[in-house]
Amino acid sequence: MHRKEIDTISAFENDVQLQLDYLEKFVPQKQTQKSAMFCGSGDSLCAAMLAEAFSNYKAKSCDPLDLAKNPKMALGKSVYFISISGNTISNIKAARLVRDGIAITRNLKSKLAHTCKNIIPLDYADSGILTAGTVGFLSSALTCISLVYDLKISGAKNLYESAKKNSGKVVMHNKVYFLGNQHTFPIAMYASAKLGEVLGMDSKYERIEQFSHMGLFTAKKGDTVIILEPKNKHNSSLKSNLKKLGLDVYVFDGPRDKTKQVLFYTFLVQFLALGLARKINLADCYFIVQKKTRAASSDMIY
Repeated sequence: MHRKEIDTISAFENDVQLQLDYLEKFVPQKQTQKSAMFCGSGDSLCAAMLAEAFSNYKAKSCDPLDLAKNPKMALGKSVYFISISGNTISNIKAARLVRDGIAITRNLKSKLAHTCKNIIPLDYADSGILTAGTVGFLSSALTCISLVYDLKISGAKNLYESAKKNSGKVVMHNKVYFLGNQHTFPIAMYASAKLGEVLGMDSKYERIEQFSHMGLFTAKKGDTVIILEPKNKHNSSLKSNLKKLGLDVYVFDGPRDKTKQVLFYTFLVQFLALGLARKINLADCYFIVQKKTRAASSDMIY
């Protein structure tokens, strides 16, 4: 008998839940002693940027197209190429130009895996259905972070439940801005990607400081700003000023530990996308039903 496939929003929800199982079994990598560069696209670039932030910016994150155009960037570095599928063409092209590249991938038979000298496999369970990335992103991110940082994970279940509860307090109107800083800025980027993939929503991501210089001037009354950073003097002042302009602003007094912050805000933005999808009775992710757009995307990516 063939298993009846579930819709892609239900698959997304299942994968969100499966992150807790993954976290119970997660084993960190041995930290690299060499200068490192992390290269990836989409969610994988977010994972690369997290590694950069957790290394106190000793490691570098890199867009694979940039590296392919300037391979000298990799001289003297251990270069990690991150790709769930292992088939993103820009990563493969860049890996061919780098000596002794290391693939971080789920697909051990992929072109990327065959191109690189070494492989770090991503081992996690998911729904087996194409949907917006959750557990795969978390696996990539934590694997990358653990290569440059003494990563210890605790209290994941409580963080998950707290994020789920807090997501229910958010009402997203009009355009949505996700703001982050250091290790939460990559989560802001990931958040914007999930709203686009799941809901087709127009959202932006910026660093907290830069928003006051740039993004603020495109914001309109009634837009939503979600600050992915625990409450502090700076973002409290920002919230006050933005509310005076008629913007809806959310700041959550989340954990102070930066590993826990990454988990909390990752769960939070996943629940924001899932919650709105359920509220408007979506059965399938936006990027799944937009077949022409997805075909154009795939033509460039693969």
